[in-house]
Amino acid sequence: MSWYGLVTFCAVYFLAVATPGPGVAAVIARGLARGPQGAVAFIAGFVVGDLIWFLGAALGLSALAQTAHSVFVTVKYAGAAYLLFLAYRLWTAPARRLDPIDTTDIVQRPLASFLGSLSLTLGNPKAMIFFVALLPTVVNLESLPPMGYVEIASAIAVILPAILGTYVLAAARARVWFQSPRANQLLNRSSGTVMAAAAVAVATR
Repeated sequence: MSWYGLVTFCAVYFLAVATPGPGVAAVIARGLARGPQGAVAFIAGFVVGDLIWFLGAALGLSALAQTAHSVFVTVKYAGAAYLLFLAYRLWTAPARRLDPIDTTDIVQRPLASFLGSLSLTLGNPKAMIFFVALLPTVVNLESLPPMGYVEIASAIAVILPAILGTYVLAAARARVWFQSPRANQLLNRSSGTVMAAAAVAVATR
């Protein structure tokens, strides 16, 4: 793969990831509510999801996305349900003083975070459109050498965590503005509302 082709893909992919969507909304809301706690597992689910979509595009599985419509619909609603669950937990969290060096009482296991963001990515229309429709217009997958696939997969594994990690850190720093119990409850409910809106966006597209 030429340097020009790789740079073009990186630029387009960077813009696609950085553009606000259900995934970015979920990352920001989660970062506001919990800080960096569990962010690695949560972001890993997005990375693996995008790599799966890229593998599907590389293997010419765009037709499968149409024939196996029920499977993709199921995954989409599973991701939406996961966001709604997080939204419910945030809305029902008790009001308390927030310690800026501590984390919230809403604890979630890394595997649950990973599977939740993975299902969200696999059912996210934004990711589906990028890899199934837009990617083939940026990269000629039919003539791409094996090393080209490795280069693109490596770019995904670097760009996506860097962008989402930046969103998490920015959201985590904003948590220091919500120290009082009332402000902390407002933060939780605002984050829950954003997650619920992201769930609706995923489910209705």
